[in-house]
Amino acid sequence: MRWENLTAGTGGPAALFGADAVVTRTFDTPEFRGITFHEVRARSIVNRVPGASRMPFEWTVNPYRGCSHACVYCFARNTHSYLDLDTGLGFDSQIVVKTNAPELLRRELGSRRWTGAHIAMGTNVDCYQRAEGRYRLMPGIIEALRDHANPFSILTKGTLILRDLELLRQAAEVTEVGISVSVGFTDTALWRTVEPGTPSPERRLDAIRTLTEHGIGCGVLMAPVIPFLGDAPEQLRATVRAVAESGATSVTPLVLHLRPGAREWFMAWLAAHHPHLVERYERMYAGGAYAPTWYQRRITRQVHELAAEFGIGPGGRGAARKTVPAEPPAGPQPAGPTQLTLL
Repeated sequence: MRWENLTAGTGGPAALFGADAVVTRTFDTPEFRGITFHEVRARSIVNRVPGASRMPFEWTVNPYRGCSHACVYCFARNTHSYLDLDTGLGFDSQIVVKTNAPELLRRELGSRRWTGAHIAMGTNVDCYQRAEGRYRLMPGIIEALRDHANPFSILTKGTLILRDLELLRQAAEVTEVGISVSVGFTDTALWRTVEPGTPSPERRLDAIRTLTEHGIGCGVLMAPVIPFLGDAPEQLRATVRAVAESGATSVTPLVLHLRPGAREWFMAWLAAHHPHLVERYERMYAGGAYAPTWYQRRITRQVHELAAEFGIGPGGRGAARKTVPAEPPAGPQPAGPTQLTLL
């Protein structure tokens, strides 16, 4: 593994953690069997989103790299190549854990240079993936954000978020907190093959109900809508109906996109499970990572029409902060490491 290119002491700007602080562990328990954890001491935890991103925020926090959700389409797979780790099975089973994430975040939020910008979590890999059940990094992260009244949002497929429900309620009393759960479809057979490590869509919808019952509004990112496998009118209707019945405040569709790393892994999976679709996908994604604009617009229109029918609307997020931050010092903000984004 190419730790040396990402560790302190190399003299390069890409150093992310100390070479003497990498501990590799495996746990012989059913939920972690076959997974290797690389515990590291990160040098920074607040990452800047690239300027060309479509995302409505500039900063992210990601306590993990790699994800045991094992979604075959995950756009973040290529990030594992930076460590010379496999972007296929390696991404699913070699998980980097930034064990000092909570203390590091607290320090960075307390810096005079930090202006209290919105921080998004779960936009790279899921912060409530299986590893979080053991490492419990998110409570400390939420506590730091709460104590600094710093607005934040979380996107997850993990029902483990319910463990931190009380902390989320406390944070929501002092700052803006946005919660979104990803439910791209309710088709059980499709879920088992493309998202094998995630809680079922039904369990995610139950989590939305629980959050809503406790006064925490929760939107749904209907992602991904998978062409030719999850985009039939009856599938879209069933999903939007289930989302509405869960009490979600909004539903926002996002069509599958296939970046390098994810594209190769997804297409290999497609060839094995749906070989008759390979040629159709090659045509649809011939222009790059994204489906054609006409197709994206069609899906968006269908979902929004269904949402209106069932009484919910497209998602939105504000960026208000409930406390007044100190006046930032003169001079530019530190660039920080960049982060891949969901869109």
